[in-house]
Amino acid sequence: MSIPLNSLIDYEDNIYQITCVAIKEANILSNPGCGGEEIEKNNGKIVSEVLTRALKGEIHFEESDE
Repeated sequence: MSIPLNSLIDYEDNIYQITCVAIKEANILSNPGCGGEEIEKNNGKIVSEVLTRALKGEIHFEESDE
């Protein structure tokens, strides 16, 4: 799996926000034992997996009031 560039280009919402969400999720999944089977199947390509999940709406997050 590679980084979903076409999905990133076509993304119409706040790209900064989705990028921050992906970075935080990738940081969590990079800890030993937290990646799961999906990461192992993708040869440890955490960023590709997280960006794909985020762009598909599989990662749920709430905006802060800050």
